[in-house]
Amino acid sequence: MESTGEGVSGRVGDLMILAVAECDVEGAVICAPSNVNELFEFTNPLFSIGGFHFTRTVFLIFAAMLVVLGILYFGLRRQQLVPSKFELVMESLIGFVRDDIAKGVIGPEHGTKYLPYLLSLFFFLLVGNLFEITPLVNFPITSRMALPAFLAIVTWVIFLIVGFAKNGFKHYFIDMIWPKSVPIALRWLVGIIDVVSIFILRPITLAVRLFANMVAGHLMLTLLLVSGVIFVASIGDIGAKAGIGVVWFVFGLAIFVFELVVAILQAYIFTLLSAVYIQTSLEPAH
Repeated sequence: MESTGEGVSGRVGDLMILAVAECDVEGAVICAPSNVNELFEFTNPLFSIGGFHFTRTVFLIFAAMLVVLGILYFGLRRQQLVPSKFELVMESLIGFVRDDIAKGVIGPEHGTKYLPYLLSLFFFLLVGNLFEITPLVNFPITSRMALPAFLAIVTWVIFLIVGFAKNGFKHYFIDMIWPKSVPIALRWLVGIIDVVSIFILRPITLAVRLFANMVAGHLMLTLLLVSGVIFVASIGDIGAKAGIGVVWFVFGLAIFVFELVVAILQAYIFTLLSAVYIQTSLEPAH
């Protein structure tokens, strides 16, 4: 009996808002689209305003922004002696970013100045990452390279402006490309390494680290859970082979829990490194 599982695949794809290609449940051991870009690229607009098209990705970016504004507003609007559980959680998260990242990394003198940016960055990334495991969303907006790249460039621009404003061109740039603390024969080499690593590689690695982790997690979670559902739903056609679906679904649930940790950790790491880069501009090594 020939079965491709096309109908089941389509229904699962609609349910999880995922692009799942036809799956040969008899010949394959896992269901995967012919092009994995289908899991990340959403070119069909949901609606348009003037000439601006709101694709699913654009809509989720605005949704993440509104969620962050909402939780900050409702979490901080009332200053009560005994806060609610939600307000207590918000105060704890804000205190964590303020004390452990802003003041803890940049320092108490300058940390408060950069707290609004770091706080906005942390919450936006946290919400955007958690979209991966949000029912009926199942898509982290940070798995599109444009968003991590943009945020990394913003951090990089702040890093450059702070460095030049605080230290001046000569001390910040000239002393970097010609470090006097290094033996003269090696200064040119160390200078090239510093310029490339600080001014070029930092924003790239900052963006790629977040992007790669979220892409990998979204890909694994999607393939495992969707494959599990499709194989189990095709038990009438493939019989005992449907047990593979149970295995994939269990693995998917394990990945689901793991991705929760990854989503939180990646938001923290991106924010922490942004604070580190700002701190190195305020107090350059050379």
